[in-house]
Amino acid sequence: MKRSLKTAFFLIAFVLMVISVVPAKAQCAACAAQVETNTSNGGKAAKGLNAGILFLMFAPYAAVGIVGFIWYKKYRRKNVDMDIRSEKLNLN
Repeated sequence: MKRSLKTAFFLIAFVLMVISVVPAKAQCAACAAQVETNTSNGGKAAKGLNAGILFLMFAPYAAVGIVGFIWYKKYRRKNVDMDIRSEKLNLN
């Protein structure tokens, strides 16, 4: 009974979080207006802003990847002896 109660509570909380999503603006109004004005006049501020956002998004993934690679190289098994019998196994 406790497990089903916990599951029901989790599902209700999850549904309430999904329903109560509020759209958010990614930039302040002044920044958005400046980029829109610059783009309409032929400027390239939007491309630079997008490149900066992608760079900031890439940095955490790169850090985790580097740490994972170092961990893999440091702790992987090397020179492991496999003691496997040479006789055939009867699985019946």
